[in-house]
Amino acid sequence: MKRILVLMTAVAALTACSEQPQSINSASRPDAAAFQGTALPFAAPGWKQGDKVSWEQHLKARTQNGQNDYAKVN
Repeated sequence: MKRILVLMTAVAALTACSEQPQSINSASRPDAAAFQGTALPFAAPGWKQGDKVSWEQHLKARTQNGQNDYAKVN
């Protein structure tokens, strides 16, 4: 019984030390500009993928509306 407990502890310890392989997903494109968008359908309404001016306007509006503590009313 003691041997099984020691074996199970050793297996658990070795399993905890193993690292999962990390690889870059071939579908991701880290070299593309952010305003180019993705192929996913999740985009803010009114934003056109590939339009840099539209991207900058949406970022400015999001910053002013959601992240500006001075504009918030208590």
